[in-house]
Formats: sequence, C-alpha cells, structure tokens
Amino acid sequence: MFSAIAGLLGFSVLSGLLVTVMVAPAVAVTGITASSAIGVFDSLPEYMVIGQQPERNEIWATYSGPGNVNGQKLIATIYDQNRQEVSYDAISAFAREAVVDGEDRRFFEHGGVDVSSVVRAGVGNALGTSASGASTLSMQLVKNIYVQQALQLPTEKDRQAAYDLATATTLDRKLKEMKLAIGLEKKYTKKEILTAYLNIAFFGDNTYGIQAAAQRYYSVDAKDLTLPQAASLIAIVQYPNVRGLFDPANYTANKDRRDVILDAMLDVGDITQKEHDEAIATPVDDTTLKPSTPANGCIGADPSATWFCDYVVKNVKNFAFLGDTEQQRADNWKKGGYKLYTTLDMDIQVNAQNQTWAYADNKATDLSLGSATVGIQPGTGRVLMMTENMVFNDTLSGGGPGTAAVNYSTSFSYGGSTGFQSGSTYKLFTLLNWLEAGKGLYARVSGDQRTENQAKFKNTCTDEGPFGGPYPFKNDSGGNPGAIDILAATAGSVNGAFISMGLQLDQCVTRHIAESLGVQRGDETHLQSNPSAILGTNEVTPLSMAGAYAAVAAGGKFCKPIIVDKVVLPDGTTQPGQAPDCQQAIPSDIAAAADYALAGVTNGGTGSGSNPDDGVPLIGKTGTTDSATDTWVITSTTSVTTAVWVGNSIGKVSLSSYDWQGIAGNLLRHEIMRNTVAVTNAKYGGGTFPDPPAALLSGSGINVPDVRGQTPEAAKALLEALGFTYLDGGPVDSEVPAGKVAGTDPAAGSQSGAGAVVTVFTSKGNKVALPDESGKTSADAHSDLAAKGFTNVSDSCVVLTSTTPGAPGSTPVPVAPTDPRIGTVQTMDPAAGTLMVPTSPVTLGIGKATCP
Repeated sequence: MFSAIAGLLGFSVLSGLLVTVMVAPAVAVTGITASSAIGVFDSLPEYMVIGQQPERNEIWATYSGPGNVNGQKLIATIYDQNRQEVSYDAISAFAREAVVDGEDRRFFEHGGVDVSSVVRAGVGNALGTSASGASTLSMQLVKNIYVQQALQLPTEKDRQAAYDLATATTLDRKLKEMKLAIGLEKKYTKKEILTAYLNIAFFGDNTYGIQAAAQRYYSVDAKDLTLPQAASLIAIVQYPNVRGLFDPANYTANKDRRDVILDAMLDVGDITQKEHDEAIATPVDDTTLKPSTPANGCIGADPSATWFCDYVVKNVKNFAFLGDTEQQRADNWKKGGYKLYTTLDMDIQVNAQNQTWAYADNKATDLSLGSATVGIQPGTGRVLMMTENMVFNDTLSGGGPGTAAVNYSTSFSYGGSTGFQSGSTYKLFTLLNWLEAGKGLYARVSGDQRTENQAKFKNTCTDEGPFGGPYPFKNDSGGNPGAIDILAATAGSVNGAFISMGLQLDQCVTRHIAESLGVQRGDETHLQSNPSAILGTNEVTPLSMAGAYAAVAAGGKFCKPIIVDKVVLPDGTTQPGQAPDCQQAIPSDIAAAADYALAGVTNGGTGSGSNPDDGVPLIGKTGTTDSATDTWVITSTTSVTTAVWVGNSIGKVSLSSYDWQGIAGNLLRHEIMRNTVAVTNAKYGGGTFPDPPAALLSGSGINVPDVRGQTPEAAKALLEALGFTYLDGGPVDSEVPAGKVAGTDPAAGSQSGAGAVVTVFTSKGNKVALPDESGKTSADAHSDLAAKGFTNVSDSCVVLTSTTPGAPGSTPVPVAPTDPRIGTVQTMDPAAGTLMVPTSPVTLGIGKATCP
C-alpha cells in the first residue's frame, strides 16, 4: 500500500510523511525542525527534464569496400564521455530486469519514491541498524542528472562544487531527489525512466550508459548482452571504482554483487533456476571478458583518416549546424550525439595514404622529411583526400619518431602548420594574370636567366614595398633558351620566361587573383607580392593550392573547401552539412586557356612523371624551391584535383641530395602522385578540358611589322613603339645587305601579343644567287662557278634517255654515242637562282649514256 502513496498524495501531504520518516531521527541530534525541511521540499520545482546526456560523436566517410554501412564507414568517435544512447528495445531484457530486480524491485509499482523503503530506512537509521538510503531508480536518475549537469560546467572549481552538492549525503539532497523523482514519474513513462537510467549510469573508465559498457567490456551491443554479462554490468553502477571491469582487481567484488543480482532475478521469477545456476557458474575474469579499448579522438581513428579527422574537429567552430555562435557549437559538440557524414572517400584515401607512407619515410635520418596529399572535387570544393607521412599523435607525451600533431595540409589555426614555399606551382597566377591582360599563349618572352632590378616590376599593392635592388634568378635546368613562347615556358617551368611575363604585369593583380582562388599562407597573413613571389616564395598550404587548381579545372569557379555532406542530429533528424560555397573567380575562357597550357606540363613537360597515362586527360604544374628544399606537383582531371608536397618539415636539406630506395628525393612527389591519381582516375575518371579561345592563343592580335632591310636601330624603335620587346638574334646568312635586318621571329605579318619578344636577325650579306650552268660541260661549269666564289662543287651521274620515244611498254631506246648532251650539265642542286652562301655544297648532274 505504501508503494502507491507517492503517486496519489499531494506534494504537501507527502512531504509531511517523508519528512516525518526521514527527519525525525535528525531532529534530536541537530535541532533541525520539520517545518524547515518541508520548506526545502516544497520550494523545489515539481519535475526536471531528463534531456540529452553527453554522447559520442561519430565521423563517417564514403566507402564501398567490405563492411560498409550503406556506402559509409565509421572512421572516428569523438567524445567527452563515452556514451551512446539507445532505445528501450535496444537493451537486453536481461539488463532491464537486472537493474530493476537488483536496484529497485518495486520500480513498476511506486510513483518515484518507495515509501515502504523510506519508512524502513528511516526506522533503521533511527535505530542505527541500517545504512540504506531507500533510493529508487527514479531517484538515482535524478542524482545522475545533477552529476551530469555538474560535469558540464565551465571551470574545474565550478564542476567540483556542483558535483559535491549532487552527491552530498545530506537530508536536503535526499528530499530533493524524492520530489524530483515523483515529478519524473508524472512526466515520463516507466520505460522512459528505465531507459534514461541505463543510458546515464556510469560504468567506470569514462564509460557511460549500457551500450558503451557492453561494447567496452564485452565487445557487443547492449541488445546482445547475455544474462551473466548483463548482471555483471549492473553490478558496477553502485560502486564503479570498486566493481568496474576495467581493473582485474575488481573482478571478485563484481562477481559477489553480480550473484546477488542473479539471486534477486531468480527470486522474482525473471529467470529460471537453470539460467540462474549457469550464470552463477560463469566466472568474472579474463576468459569471459572481451574488452574493446575505446577509440576516442582522432588518435584512435582509422589509421588512414587521422589527419582528416583532426581537420574536421578543428572545424567544429565553423559548423553552422552545431549552433549560431562558436561557443554554442563547441558546447553542443562536447555534449555529443552527432553523426557527421563527411566528404572523405576511403576508396581513394587509403591508397593515397599508403602511397604517402611508401615514398616519404617519416623516420628518415638525413632530413626531417614531410609529405602531404590533398584531393578536392572541382566545382564543389569537397575534400576527398587528406594524407600525411607522419603518424598522428596529439598526446602531451607525443609518440616519438615518425609521429606528429602538425597537419601539413592546413593553415596554422587548423593544424599548426605555417606552410611551405610553393615553388613554380605559384606560376599559375602569373599565367592567369597574363591571360586576363589579353596576352596570348603563343607570345614569346625572354626565358634567359639574369638579374633584374626589382624596381622595374609594377606593384599597386600599398601594403607592401616599394621593392628595389637587384634580383638575380636562374632557370632550374640552367642555360638561356632565348625567346620562348608561353606554352613552352609553362611546360618547361622556365623561370626566366615568367619573370619576363611578370615585368609586363601588375604584381598586385597577380596576388589578388591568387587570393580570389583561395590561396592561403600557412601563417594566415596576406600573400606577398614581391618579385620573387612570381617564382613561388609564399609559404602556402597544400589544401589551398589544391583548391585554386580545382577552380581552374572547373572553368574558373572557385569553391571553398568543405568536409561535411550531411549530419544526423542527436534527435535522429538529418540536416544538410556544408553547402558548396562557390563563386566565378576567373572567366571561363581564361580558365580554358590556362588548362591548355597546363596540359603541356603533364604531357611531355616537367610533370610527365606524375601522369599514369591511363587515357584520362590530366593537367598540372610542378614546383621546386631553391636547393629543392620543397617540392610540389599539382594535377587535375575534370573530376579530382590532387596536390602533393614533399619537403623539409624542419630545416633546409636539399632533396636532390637525398635518395630513397634508388629514387632521388626531388622525384618522390611524382611516385606519390602517379600512383595516387591512377586509383583516383579508376573511380572518378575525367572528361576533356574545353578548347582555349583563339584570341588567347595569339593574344591581343598586333601584327609583327616587316622590318626587313632596315637598320637594327630603326627596327628596334618601331617594334618597341608597337609594344613588342626587341631581342637581338645576331647575324644570319642572308642576301640582304650586311648589317641590315634579315628577318624576324615571329615572321612579319604574324599576330602576337603586346609585350611579346620579337627576335631580330641581322644579315651577314653573304647570300648570292646560284648561276645557271645548264648545258655547259662539267669543266666549264666548274670554272665558271669557281670564278664566282662557289668552291664546293661536285658532279653526279645522270642517265640520259633518247629523245625518240619507243612504242608504249617497249624497252627505252639507248642514246646515241654522239648525243650532244653527253658530258654536259643536266641538273643542279640547289636549283639555279637559289640564294645561298657560296661555300655551301653544289651538285651538278652530268649527262651520260650509262652510269656505273
């Protein structure tokens, strides 16, 4: 009868009964009054909300291999408390019965407070014969909710104070638990309360809730717990530190309590005698436990996805689906219960990570070798790959050689990296500036290595410079190629040519183009626009460089990198993740022309070693810094853009002097890229890139004037007046008077862009017309040619045929011995009238009846 009173009496009446039972023994000792205790009871709210408890967050990635779950794979769990809330039906009946029979046998009968137990406890406490607190499961749930609220407070001081209050052995706390337990019973069903208790209970070793406990100690889900397993877990909840299964020293105490629970289950008829006896006979030791070490954090993530996991966690502050402010997002992530379905594709990520590990030794002793690979989807910005050669370890003690916590792919705020010099991969932005200025790919500039005055470079950025002084630079391959067109300069990554291009452009515009394509320095300061930046001295991130090249591959549309496709919220509803955030950063025709130039890099140019030659169109660019301390290659199909960096994470050791299993250090990037792209292409393929517009091949279309016969000085003045760059090509063989212009390259009438190099050749004046010696005897012809300076003359035999033809199909008629053509010149090579240098060879064909 007492068991039903709590659900029927009003709070005021019930408070009198409870206080009478619970307080009376204390009145004589402490002088506390019953009325004051009733005041405490009545001042409390009528109920509390169970609410969401801290849970595990899950990070998922696309995966089509064995064991995938609807095309996805769980790659990491992140939590403040190891808990996964489950429904009533997802909990073994053994566990539900064990907790009721062992902790609160009249749970389904009372209204939150078991009054008979309260009376018994009160009398026992008064007589000093019982230490029972008469706590029901509902009351224990209230206590646990208060404990959880305490653990979520911002400071350690606040947390400890609230925890002490929630667990204090005081009358006020007990009365509070009683009233709020009654309120819970009025607001929630018994199933909801029982489920909430099993989801909130602490099972030791930062393990909360029955599901996490089942996985932690038995490697099964809560619904699959056996009778002895369920009873052993419930045995923990009263004293987790003493009975927790994380410590073998606790096994005996756990079994003792487990057996008490099994006895109770038998006593109420929830299990049979046979089930009871078999469970009692089951030991609690290492033979029956099957523990699973909790894999919390990115250090416990899938080994191939740790760096991406770390990037996801560091982006929590940016996820709008977690809240409106950064603080709300951090708080909600800490509370947990989110399932993030990310953009990472494990079908290609695993191979990419393996290639990084295979060719970039994270324990190299010759240098601090680092490497990173990033893959991005053009047109969306979805990050498909992110690898590093170091093993992720963000513990305070670190993991020793071969481990790191710095993410080489990202900027400082998202992984601690300050970036790496981009080398010639940065030349893309000078190329884009060149094309946007209306200059063509067929235009020619000087490719020679030399020294230029920095003051000659235009730069309208007001936050840098002015720059001055000499700027010496060399070509990576050495030498001076002279005038070279932009296509060849891009394919060969000719430094001199890009400096020549830079001299015709505003360096501030080049910087703005790079910024519009998302390029970011690792230290998160603005990009530099000094002249040396043309050749790649900005210390950038692989992620941002991959994003920039992806934009060019997507027709000029830049999309900010995104990493979450969708999210399942703690309440089970699904929301979109990060929507693509794109803008047309450069015109599509400019992008098409750049693609055309970049195709030469991977097809015969410096990036050919990165091309798997699988038929999928591929563009790209290489980059090598001074002394090869950093090396890059970036490639793209229309489907996936991939950036690979291999270099010094610390120090400046030349990769050219480093060798890995017979492969030169500066070529390791190509091994990683080629093998990565091969697998990526097998899944994603790729289409053809659009053809470049004709106007961007020839440029602005200025015709090269005809300066043949002019003095070099006059030709130079005219060409420069038209906007061309004059280049002396030196003297050449020509019939034009010596010292005059013999010709140009490009030829007169050709279209070329303003600023393009026109090579001017001056005449040696040494070409004359070859005289016609036909019909003369060999001797007379030789004599005549020698008199005119042709000294390199020889004869060849020419068989004469009869001037009288025979019948059709008959044998040719031999010539008569008296034929006047015999012994005379019949042919000349070169032909008569050809302009040539007299010392060049001349062959006279002398007629004869037969030839040897």
